[in-house]
Amino acid sequence: MPIYEYRCEKCGKQHEHLQKLSDEPVAQCPSCGSADYSKMLTCAGFQLKGSGWYESDFKNGSKPASAHACGTGGCGGCG
Repeated sequence: MPIYEYRCEKCGKQHEHLQKLSDEPVAQCPSCGSADYSKMLTCAGFQLKGSGWYESDFKNGSKPASAHACGTGGCGGCG
């Protein structure tokens, strides 16, 4: 389940809530009870580093036949 951050416009407090994707947004600030409580847009809690998981995630050690600049082979530059 994702963790969502909320901020209260009235008291300025920020809280994290563990919610299912199907849960309704939290409507009331747990600190002051205000209805001016809204979900914040935040960064994801993980990072992909290195040359890319798609290049190193092959269990048998083989690599793709050809590497395309766009990663899909669907662009005009991937001949």
